[in-house]
Amino acid sequence: MGYREFIMILSMIFFLPIPGDTIGYTAGKVIDFFTERPIKGAFVTMNNEAAVTDEDGMFVVKTMGNRLSARAYGYRRGEVVITTPLTTPHLIRLVPFTPKALYLSFYGIGYRSLRESALRLIEETDLNALVIDVKGDKGMIAYKSSIPLASKIGAQRIITIKDVEGLIKSLREKGIYLIARIVVFKDNLLALARPDLAVKTYDGMTWSDRENLAWVDPFKKETWDYNMDIAVEAAQYGFDEIQFDYVRFPDAAWLKFSMPNTEENRVNAISGFLMEAKNRLIPYNVFLSADIFGYVCWNLNDTDIGQRLEDLTPHLDYISPMLYPSGFQYGIPSYRNPVIHPYEIVYLSLKKAQERTQLPSVRFRPWLQAFRDYAFDGRYFTDREISAQINAAERFGSHGWMLWNPQNIYSHKGLKMEGG
Repeated sequence: MGYREFIMILSMIFFLPIPGDTIGYTAGKVIDFFTERPIKGAFVTMNNEAAVTDEDGMFVVKTMGNRLSARAYGYRRGEVVITTPLTTPHLIRLVPFTPKALYLSFYGIGYRSLRESALRLIEETDLNALVIDVKGDKGMIAYKSSIPLASKIGAQRIITIKDVEGLIKSLREKGIYLIARIVVFKDNLLALARPDLAVKTYDGMTWSDRENLAWVDPFKKETWDYNMDIAVEAAQYGFDEIQFDYVRFPDAAWLKFSMPNTEENRVNAISGFLMEAKNRLIPYNVFLSADIFGYVCWNLNDTDIGQRLEDLTPHLDYISPMLYPSGFQYGIPSYRNPVIHPYEIVYLSLKKAQERTQLPSVRFRPWLQAFRDYAFDGRYFTDREISAQINAAERFGSHGWMLWNPQNIYSHKGLKMEGG
């Protein structure tokens, strides 16, 4: 049996009954499925309580229940059901896993030809994950949501995922790791429906960006709560990971917010949102990640958008810098033309972020460019450019990588064939 077949079977077995205990706490051990070595630093949750495993993989959760969940960096999530009393610790085995993903947009996931093309690539190459728009760039939620505000502001006007439970079940059966992308503060629908939550110009008008889309004020707790409600709903449906995008202030000057637009206020707003989201998601044993500007890896300030690297990392499982060479308009030290040096852009940016945070490489998973250059010579990103970026991420040791193409058009170029 190959690794992919093993993962497909494992993904279908969501609960594994094991005996339980009858005292006021739950103890156990988390180990690697294959090596049976203990996993240090795994997160274990039961109800709303959480614990972290020690050097021997041991944990104690100060609560009782019938469902015990665990996750660890570089592994798939694990879960067991407790059924009968037991005096020995509960054992949770986690399977090592490295996501290699394609992005499907709000419309792409619902458009049959794009979705099936992506699934064929996953079947034929070493791809094994999808990033799916749950809340897209224009503020619409892709499936029928139970959140009242979503319907009130028009975020349910178009539904592209008709049966979200069926879709997730079918993708799980294929062994696909599922990442829910949620666009946070770029929210045209919420900003227009609730002008009191919108980013304003200094003359009091609702501000719009270069795409003529309005944003909501990252200082407003109502905008926090709405996006956290969406994240919780996606976790309940069974996504493996919640990924926040546009979790930042607009990159524009002379805007008016509900608090003074200082660096410390911006940083506190963004890191505060992520901290609260992390706490809200504890019961669901879901990974949490966020997309950050590529230059955030290099800039010591917050890049004027609230993303200061050292303040983001404590609240995230995975950091996902957008390392598109076309996005590095000023280059990086020694490399002024990024599209000629895609390998160096990815590798050196990841190394710089690691040096600053002292985090292991498994805590990073970059976005890579799979679209035509728009900033330098207009080149198409094909075998050379895509494989160079992938090789850089893999040499660094990141927790996989994700390919971005806004049109959701992908090919075999730069990818490794399954079994190759």
